[in-house]
Amino acid sequence: MAAGPFWRAWSIWAVSVGATVAALSYAAVHPVPGNAGSAANWVFGVMFIGAFATVGALLAWKRPGNPIGWLMSATGLAYAAGAFTEFLQRFPRTLALAHWLGWTWLAGLGLCVLVVLLFPTGQLPSRRWRPVAWAAWAGLAGWVLGNAFAPSILTASATEPNPVGVSGLPGDVFTIMATGGGTVLIPAAGLAAVLSLAFRYRRAQAAERAQLKWLVYAGALIVAAVLAEIPAERIVGPGDAADNLQNAITSGAVALVALAIGIAVLKYRLYDIDRVISRTLAYAIVTGLLAGIYAGLALLATGLLRLHSLVAVAAATLAAAALFSPIRRRVQRVVDRRFNRARYDAQTMVAAFAARLKDAVDLDTIRDDLASAVQAAMEPAHLSMWTSQND
Repeated sequence: MAAGPFWRAWSIWAVSVGATVAALSYAAVHPVPGNAGSAANWVFGVMFIGAFATVGALLAWKRPGNPIGWLMSATGLAYAAGAFTEFLQRFPRTLALAHWLGWTWLAGLGLCVLVVLLFPTGQLPSRRWRPVAWAAWAGLAGWVLGNAFAPSILTASATEPNPVGVSGLPGDVFTIMATGGGTVLIPAAGLAAVLSLAFRYRRAQAAERAQLKWLVYAGALIVAAVLAEIPAERIVGPGDAADNLQNAITSGAVALVALAIGIAVLKYRLYDIDRVISRTLAYAIVTGLLAGIYAGLALLATGLLRLHSLVAVAAATLAAAALFSPIRRRVQRVVDRRFNRARYDAQTMVAAFAARLKDAVDLDTIRDDLASAVQAAMEPAHLSMWTSQND
C-alpha cells in the first residue's frame, strides 16, 4: 500500500487531535470564571472530533479512492478548528481570529452532508443526484467564502471588522453568500442526502443494504438522543447546565455516526447489524414496560394498599426484576420476527430440519437436507461438507 495516503491521512488526524487537546488542556488549567463549561460537554466534544478524525484517517488510509474518508477527516479538522477558538479567545491579540474561525463549525456540518450523500460507495446514487451534490458544494463554498471575506465578522456577537474582509462590493455580496449557503443550500442538500438513503436502499444489494442499516441505526440513536434532551432539560433546569448537557448528548450521539460509517465502509461484520437493531429495540421496549410496571405497582401499593413507601418500592422492584426475563424473551421474539428476520428464519429452519432428522435414515438425504437448510438460513458464499465413511 502506498505511503502517500498514510502520511496525508494521519497528518490531518495529528493536526485535528493536537489542536483539540491543546485547547482542552489550556481550558482545564486556565478556566474562564462564569464560562467554564461542563466537563462532560468537553469530553463528548472530544469524542466527536476524535471519532470523525480517527475514522476518517483510517478510511482515507485503507480506502484512499473513496472520498468519504477524506471528507470525514476534513469534518474532524473543521470542528477541531472551532474547538481551538476556545484557546484563541483567551488572548486579546487573537480574539478577532477566534471570532473569524467561528464559521468552521457549520463548514464541518456541510461536509457531513456530502458524506451522507456519497455513502457508502463514494459515488452518487445516479446522475440525477448531481444537482444535490452541486447545491451542497455551492452552499459549503458560499458559507466559507462569505464568512471568510465579509467586511465584518458574521459569527461575532457584536459587529466587528474582519481583518481579511473585502469591502466596497455592492449589496454585501459575501454576506449574502454566507446566508444563502448556510441557511438555504446546506439544509436543503442535507434533507435530499437523507432521502437519497431510501433511494439507495431500494436499489441496493444485500451487502450495501447492511451498510445503509449501520448509518440509519446511528441516525436513529441521534433522534433518540435529541428526544432525550427534552426530559433532561426539565430535570436539570434551564441555563448553562442544560445547554452543556444537551451539547454533550448530541455530540456523543453524532460521534456514533462516524463509527457506523467506518464499520460500513470497511465492511466489518455487517451481518451483526440486524442483531444490534433487534437487541436495541427489545431492551428499549422492555425498559419502558418495566418502568411502567414499577411505577404502577408502587402507586398501587402506596395509594390503595396504604403500604409504607419503602415497602412499596421494594415490592415493586422485586416484581419488576421477576418479570424481566419472561418479558424480555417474549419481546425479543416479536422484535426478531420484524427486525432480525434472518435469525428468526434460521431458528425456524433449524427446528424444521431437526424434526425431519428424527425419521431420516439415508445419509445422502440427510446431507442434502442439511446443505439446503444451511444455505437457506445463512446464505454462505461457499458450502462444503465432509463425511466420514467407515467400513
